[in-house]
This record gives sequence, structure tokens and C-alpha cells, in this order.
Amino acid sequence: MKLTDIETFVVGNPPPHFGGRYFVFVKITTDSGVSGVGEAYCVPFEPHLVAKMIEDVFARYVAGQDPHDIEKIWRRVYSSGFTQHPDLTLMGVLSALEMACWDIVGKEANKPVYKLLGGQVHDRLRAYTYIYPRPGDKTDVYHDPDLAAERAALYLSQGFTALKFDPAGPYSAFDGRQLSLEALDLSERFCKQLRAAVGNKADLLFGTHGQMTAAGAIRLAKRLEAYDPLWLEEPVPPDAPEEMAKVARATSIPVATGERLTTKYDFARLLKAGGAAILQMNLGRVGGLLEAKKIAGMAEVYHAQIAPHLYCGPIVGAANIQIATCSPNFLILESIEDWGGFHTDILKKPIQFEDGHVIPPTAPGLGVELNEEVARANPYTGTMLHLEMTQHPVQ
Repeated sequence: MKLTDIETFVVGNPPPHFGGRYFVFVKITTDSGVSGVGEAYCVPFEPHLVAKMIEDVFARYVAGQDPHDIEKIWRRVYSSGFTQHPDLTLMGVLSALEMACWDIVGKEANKPVYKLLGGQVHDRLRAYTYIYPRPGDKTDVYHDPDLAAERAALYLSQGFTALKFDPAGPYSAFDGRQLSLEALDLSERFCKQLRAAVGNKADLLFGTHGQMTAAGAIRLAKRLEAYDPLWLEEPVPPDAPEEMAKVARATSIPVATGERLTTKYDFARLLKAGGAAILQMNLGRVGGLLEAKKIAGMAEVYHAQIAPHLYCGPIVGAANIQIATCSPNFLILESIEDWGGFHTDILKKPIQFEDGHVIPPTAPGLGVELNEEVARANPYTGTMLHLEMTQHPVQ
């Protein structure tokens, strides 16, 4: 069996854009006609250029290879152009291709990927969602703790037992910083009012995006400890695991991080530094499924857990489900609400979601099929990137 063909899809995510402005999908096909799909997460270039990058890497290193030879393909791409370094762009490209290879391998074996990566550990996967806005909202749920507390009741009625929110202000190209007193007060009010609203029925996941210095994050954590969040997410920028460890040592709140890290090498440095108790690898950036499984194995040695990150499309979501299902140290899975809307439309069969949990698929491969007709009918025509940071210092 050899890989012969590739097709990429740059898909616009219609309003309300939950999961990002667009998704970059890939389909690769073998000489026997078996196809697999993958997705690249948040590569920091115009998405049609990213599609060309995926096609270029496929032509140079992947075409003609047996999709079963994951380790060989991985090393060839990881070393592309004399890199051999956790490069975010290249690893996003590799993640999409590796994911698609596993989809093919699973289809050939007639098994879900999790059955080929150690077997099934979990029958149901606990899930969480951000607290998202709704049409008709009179205020911004991201910055209004009263509305967020009201919205929390809706998510609890859907079975969610954990909710994430980030009221700590915009993230900037010039972070980390000290939060203003107003931002600290708002963050504390969010936790206080959400805890009052959900009681002990749901965990609170305090999301940040590297806004703070270690000293600033410790100031914030001291205010939040009384409300017992399950985690404080990426409190400092991702380039200094030693600084992340300062925060982890100074608070009783578990530190979670990893969406902007890639490969076992980044995560090994984080674990050695003691920088996080919860690893949030994104399968569309980290290096794919096998790399994520290796990271999960390393985390076991440090008694750390995994909570796969998702702010993209449902192909990465499907890969997250596979790795979560076969990992003993799985904690919780990020969902985009209940996987409805466009996240259902872009698949031929939706991800199964029941009472706040994802049910692992029994179909072979990743367990999902891209609806190519919907993908082609929704091309991305914008100019903005998937995610963008504030381009000036925040005071």
C-alpha cells in the first residue's frame, strides 16, 4: 500500500465561528483507493498558503510511503529542511498528514484508532465547553459575570460538569504582563458568581492565554483559590516552562497548558520543570496521534493528566477522542458546546454526545467522515487568521 494522492480543503466556519474562522482539512488516498482525513491547527499563515505547505510536504516526504510506517514518515517530515526542532508550522502540517495516515490504518484494520494505540480504557469521555455567547445577548458573556452565571445553568442542563471562561482581558503580542486591578476584580467576580451558580455540580476551568508574568499569575491565583477551580490555564507565555513552574509551585490550583506546545520535546521540558499537572496538547499541532500517545505516556511517569485541547474543527476533535479513549491518564475533553451546528454539518455523521460526555465511536479509523460537499460549499474568503493577538501593549 502506497500513498498517492492529496486534496486540501480551506473551509470557512460560518457565524458564530465557534472553533475559529476557518478549518484546514486534508484528505490523502492510497493506490488501493483508501482515504484518510486530517486537520492542521492554527498554523500562523494565510490558510490557503497552509494548504500549499501541506501539499508540498506530502509531495516531498510522504507520497509513495506506506501509511502504516508512521515513525518513518514522522522523522522524515520532522527533519524537513534541516529542522529537527519543534517548529509550530511544520508540526501543524505533519499533524494533519499523520492523522490522515492513522485514519487509513484504522480503516485497513477495520478498527478504531484507539484499538491500535493500546485499546479502549474509557467508555465515556467527560467533556467541557467554553461559556459561549447567544443571539440576543444584551451584554458580552465573556465579560459579564451575571450573564455567564445565567448561561452556566443552560450548560448544566445539557449534562456538562465543567465550564471554561477567560475574563482576564485580551491577550497581546507583548504579554506577559501584570493584570490591572480591574481585570483582577472581574476575574474574581466571575469565579465567585459561577461557583455560586453551579455549586458542586460543575468544575470551573479558568482559561487564560499567557497574559501574565509568573508574578502576575500568582497574584491572580491567590484571588481565585477560594473558589477551587479545576485548573488555571496557560498563565504565562508558553516559551518558558520554568516560569510556568513558579506559578504551579505557588498555588493550590492545578496548572494546565499545552495548546501552543508541540512534540514530546516541548512537553518533556514542561514536565521536568514541574510546570503543569494537566497537559492540553492539540492533536492538530502536537505532531499527531502517536506523538500525543508518547506524551501521554511521559505524563503518566509524572502523575500528570491529559485534557486534549480543541479550538478548531471536528477532525481534530475526532483525533482527540481517539487519544482520550486509549489513555489511562485522561481527565477531560474540550468540546465546542455539544458538537452541533457546523461541526455536525461538516461531517457525514455527527460526533456522539450524550449528557455531557462524548461516546467513543466504533467505526474504523478516526470514526468520522468529512462531508466534502459541505466543505467545498463553504470556502474561506476572509483575510484574518484563525486566531489573532492584540497588536499593541495592554495597560
